Amino acid sequence: MGRSPEIRISLVQTDLHWQDKTANLAMLEEKIWGLKGKTDLIVLPEMFPTGFSMEASTLAEPMNLMVCKWMKQMAAHTKATVTGSAIISEGQKYFNRLLWVNPDGYTEHYDKRHLFRMANEDKIFSPGPKLPIFNLKGWEICPQVCYDLRFPVWSRNIWENGVASYDVIFYIASWPAARVSAWDALLPARAIENLSYSLGVNRIGSDGNGISYVGHSAAYDFRGEKLADLGEKDQIQTVTLSAQKLEVFREKFPAWKDADDFTVL
Repeated sequence: MGRSPEIRISLVQTDLHWQDKTANLAMLEEKIWGLKGKTDLIVLPEMFPTGFSMEASTLAEPMNLMVCKWMKQMAAHTKATVTGSAIISEGQKYFNRLLWVNPDGYTEHYDKRHLFRMANEDKIFSPGPKLPIFNLKGWEICPQVCYDLRFPVWSRNIWENGVASYDVIFYIASWPAARVSAWDALLPARAIENLSYSLGVNRIGSDGNGISYVGHSAAYDFRGEKLADLGEKDQIQTVTLSAQKLEVFREKFPAWKDADDFTVL
């Protein structure tokens, strides 16, 4: 499958109702409804159905229940892939699971690897064992969740025979206002070091623990130049990414050829 010349990605920056799935899904449905036919990928924040909560025992649900079904409905209606994370139970474990739902209902997932120990996430959730790469219209897309942003080895773009493992890396987050300067610095850094587009979707407002969020969702190109900036507003922005511009830059500036070899065990 050849790569589409362009891909449109919609960044959904919003406040969330604390631990209220019904309210959040209704609110997001209204926001998403007008995107039909206007985008290829809709990106929602981390734990968009509940807010960043450690109450997994009461909020978790298995796959293919309320949240998964809602995402399939949104994908089918908009004819776009929908992604975002939710608290998912599997066996006796809980996962902060990023769901990737296509318009035909086919669903893939990535379980957050780096769990935020400062909020005891590592004591409640299980880390993901592997990092998948999703394909959308021939574009290879790497999913990441919040705290993953601080660990560049995990997001390293691997090149084989001159071909990168991904073209776009995106982060969904509940990144607090107190540390937003790190978010602003690391998102473009991931684009620059990996010769890829880098996008981040963070929430706004405050949660039930009194933690404030100021958004700063954004998109950067392979030079680290800003393509979209949502500031601190409740809004959706759609950014169009160019395959040609990406390939031209990679050919003119093949820094990947000088990268250090290593293996993640």
